Amino acid sequence: MAQSEMKRAIDSSETDVFSQNTKRAKADNENGRGEAVKESERENTLSGFLTTAVLSDSAREKTIFIHGKLADQEAVVILEKTPFREETLAEIFNGSKLKLDMKNDIYSTYRLQAPPHLNEIKTTVVCPATEKHVNKYKHQESFLVEEAWEDYQSITLPYIQEQSFSVQWVYNILEKKAEAERIVFEDPDPETGFVLLPDFKWDQKQVDDLYLIAIAHKKDIGCLRDLTSDHLPLLQNIFQKGKEAILQRYNLPASKLRVYLHYQPSYYHLHVHFTKLGYEAPGCGVERAHLLADVIQNLQSDPQYYKTRTLYFPLRADSGLLGRFKEAGRL
Repeated sequence: MAQSEMKRAIDSSETDVFSQNTKRAKADNENGRGEAVKESERENTLSGFLTTAVLSDSAREKTIFIHGKLADQEAVVILEKTPFREETLAEIFNGSKLKLDMKNDIYSTYRLQAPPHLNEIKTTVVCPATEKHVNKYKHQESFLVEEAWEDYQSITLPYIQEQSFSVQWVYNILEKKAEAERIVFEDPDPETGFVLLPDFKWDQKQVDDLYLIAIAHKKDIGCLRDLTSDHLPLLQNIFQKGKEAILQRYNLPASKLRVYLHYQPSYYHLHVHFTKLGYEAPGCGVERAHLLADVIQNLQSDPQYYKTRTLYFPLRADSGLLGRFKEAGRL
């Protein structure tokens, strides 16, 4: 799953989250995030879900991606076991039922039935889902692409422009039309400002898997390739104030943060990822993640660094962009 999250931009689609901790239900468009709904409207959201196929699953990450139908509409449902929290351990040990599976000398294994409120499953729903959404979550082979600046101009950029990927949901956040209550910090400056808010992958119950996104107010920067030394004040501001806000809100120092940009990005509007060091967030591998500190230093040493260097990134087998690179004989 983590190897090719790039399709979140190349598909440019966001999801509506349904769980006991998230008040989201109705997408404002294919790429939009949901709006708040009443508790009663969320209780039976999945009662009529009919499974078509399991797209992919991970025993290690305790996730499963399912394609099906919800109220006669195509849908994708993502189920993810929530992490354990230290403050709930006593209740788990004292309030659970144990059933012995096996005992051998000093070793024994059990099936533990925890209290319902400690046994939640984070559930993400994409509905109505398009073929793009279904393909996005299918397990597929990935390929590493080598992109020179000339390739970006002749292959990647035309592909992005032709697809016309919408980022209206991003503008909704910046303009406080959606998710305003989720914003952790904001610098409103139109040139160097940004909003900082939790990524939907994070349930916000523990800092061990902390994941926040800083979205720039400036709207004319699509990706790493657009950055020059003129953008250093913006990048430095996000880097510094983002770390300060996380320290103040979550008591997590900068030395425990991984701060990076994706290339290719999930959507073509400048945003920066803040995750806890040690948490293997999707897309944090060297094939795709570029540390913000390195980006800043590269632009300080060469104002046109990202307009001259060859960059590498993974693409899934079904990616339209991968097809363009193959047609051009670059793969």
